[in-house]
Amino acid sequence: MGRRRGEALEAAILEAAWDELSERGYANLTVDSVARRAGTSKPVLYRRWADKQKLVEAAVVRRNVAQLVTPADTGSLRGDLIATLTEASEKQGPFLAQLSLLLAGYFTETETSFAELRETIVAGRRSGRDEIMRRAVERGELDPAKLTPRIASLPFDLLRGETMMTLRPVAPEVIEEIVDTIFLPLVR
Repeated sequence: MGRRRGEALEAAILEAAWDELSERGYANLTVDSVARRAGTSKPVLYRRWADKQKLVEAAVVRRNVAQLVTPADTGSLRGDLIATLTEASEKQGPFLAQLSLLLAGYFTETETSFAELRETIVAGRRSGRDEIMRRAVERGELDPAKLTPRIASLPFDLLRGETMMTLRPVAPEVIEEIVDTIFLPLVR
């Protein structure tokens, strides 16, 4: 096998970092263990990431991109939300639950929160939530005056909270309750 460079090397390092994080958690992960697992050296890692924190953030961002959910386009706000929340629950739920457990040491060390890490993860990308809300406003299904940023994020925040509490995908009836009983009455 030839020497890896560029994207191939970076992908191998970030996959190794994710694997180390998954097996050891943040507190026990070392740059040395990631370098060994990736079949490279510590200086190669430090040329790309200043420290363990930045390496782990990059690995989390890469893993999250693999879990991205495309916002559904069913033709209705209710349908879009239920379909998107269902897919997010199935695809991202286990990832988020695992992440919260694995990164306890990260949050302590960096004195940051899950919300701040989320900003790093979604940086520069338009959210599916915004796309769903934009289409609903265009169709006249919701009152844009009632759609504050907090209300727009509410169904997704409730889904995340439910996932974190149960550590499993959210039941369809819970997703419907979030949409029909909590969210839609706020925006109509």
